[in-house]
Formats: sequence, C-alpha cells, structure tokens
Amino acid sequence: MSLAPRAVLVHRTTEYEELVARHGTHGQAAFFLSSRGRDIEEVAERHRRTRRAMAEVTAAIPLTWRQTHVERADLDRFLFAPEDVVVVVGQDGLVANVAKYLAGQPVVGIDTDPGRNPGVLVRHSPADARLLLPSVFAAGTGSQGLTMVEAVADDTQRLLALNEIYLGAAGHQTARYRLGLDDDGGAVEAQASSGVLVGTGTGATGWIRSVWQERGGGGGRGGGGGSDVGPRLPGPTEDRLVWFVREAWPSPATGTSLVAGELAAGSRLTLTVESERLIAFGDGIESDAVELTWGQRVRVGRAEAALRLVG
Repeated sequence: MSLAPRAVLVHRTTEYEELVARHGTHGQAAFFLSSRGRDIEEVAERHRRTRRAMAEVTAAIPLTWRQTHVERADLDRFLFAPEDVVVVVGQDGLVANVAKYLAGQPVVGIDTDPGRNPGVLVRHSPADARLLLPSVFAAGTGSQGLTMVEAVADDTQRLLALNEIYLGAAGHQTARYRLGLDDDGGAVEAQASSGVLVGTGTGATGWIRSVWQERGGGGGRGGGGGSDVGPRLPGPTEDRLVWFVREAWPSPATGTSLVAGELAAGSRLTLTVESERLIAFGDGIESDAVELTWGQRVRVGRAEAALRLVG
C-alpha cells in the first residue's frame, strides 16, 4: 500500500520572533527598535501576516494527508520522502534554501508578504492553497522544472544550488586560481579576483543579474565563443548557465580574458585552486560551504536535478 502524501510546510523564524528571543520581551524589543528609529508594530504586523498565512495553508491540507513543519535552520537535518509535497510559506529565498535537499518532489510557493517579495518563486497566495494542494498530483496541474547548478570537487564534495554558486575566498577577499572551460580548446587562465559566480535563469533575477547590470549587460569573452559581447541571461527552465568573474585583476602573472560566458547543458567551468583556502557556496548560504585547498579542482555546470515548482 502506498503512503498518503505528506505536506511539509517549510517556514522561517520571523524577524519579530528573533527580536523577542534576543531581547526577552516584546517591550524590550520595542525599546531597542525605537532607539534606532524603527517601530516594532511594523515588524509585529509582518509576523501576524506570516502566522495567518501558516494557519490558512495548514487548514487547506487535505484531511487524508499527513503533515509536518520544518524551520529553515533545520533543513539540513530533515529527511524528505518521495511522497512529500513541499509547501514553502515565506519569501522567494526560502524556496532556494530548500531546493538542494529535494529529489523531484513538487514545491508550492506561498507568498506571505505580497508587495515586499518579488514573487518569482512564491507565486501563490495563502487562499490559493485550498484548491491548489488537493490538485498537485492531478494531470492538469502545471509545474516547471527549474534548472539548477552544481559544483563537484575532485574529492567528491558536491554542492547544489537553485540560483547561483560562488567560488572564491572566504570574506570575498582576493582569490587565486586557474580557470578553464571544457569547450574552449583546453585554454586555462591564471586569475586573481573577488571570486566567480555561476548562475541559472532563476538566479538571473538576483545576484547574477546585479553583476550583469553593472557591466551594462556586457562582459568579457563567452564560454568558448570568443565573443566580446557578454552572455544573454537565461530563462529559469533553460539548460544554459551564465558565469562571471568578479573584479578580475590584471598583472604579469594573472589575466582577464576569461571573465564572463555561457555554459551549455553538458559544459563545465573548471577552477583549480592556487590559494591556501577557497570556498564554494550556493544561494548565498556561506555557512554551508565546500572547503577547497591548494591544488584542488572543482567543476561547475548544470545539475541533472531540477526543482519541480508548481504553478
């Protein structure tokens, strides 16, 4: 007998809860904020909206389903099952936080604060859950397979991300490495920079887009193409990735000819460490980083896994 679906509600601690935990009481938290020119009522109202959204979504879960809640800080210790329906209640970034722990389970993004969140990944209101959740497995319910990016080190360490992977020095100081492309005739360049970003079409709405815009939509040489025009940003479901080197420094020993490009589905960007310690982390979570040391090699490209986002 197959198990009934399990709704896994993913959420994060609100700013109000963090403030009260730090300062002990509502009054002390209010005094702390007022001393910095902020009103706690604004924070408390966002907390109440989040709690109301959680209650509405919980009430919408079909009675025959099992259910559980998991806080963002506990995701790395939570075991997702094949029959799970993951319901992310919060911000867009929370969907990215959970993506790397999944293996094809459907994800429903619920926006708790419309107007503040872009709604790129949390596309539904709490009220939508009543009709959406029971129909998740129905044939007519649409979902998208959002492309993900992975980094695999030569010691088998693996990192998966929905938006982007950053490779560089801890603290974003100068990183030294050798950069190469699978489809560029074996060309390798020694570089000193603030790090390398490799991102997806979903990440093209965030950090990747910021770097792209700073360069006026341009950049350096494309991945193996030899073009002087920077890469076109991909869509969320495209197999193509884009990459940028941040603040590459020219010197007699380091170059700047490989600073931006595209990676097709089977292509890989290879980075060989020439610093005592570099790190790789995904989706801005530096606390969950892969450690790399002198001489190690890491290859970055499109992951086989994709995030199944409903709606």
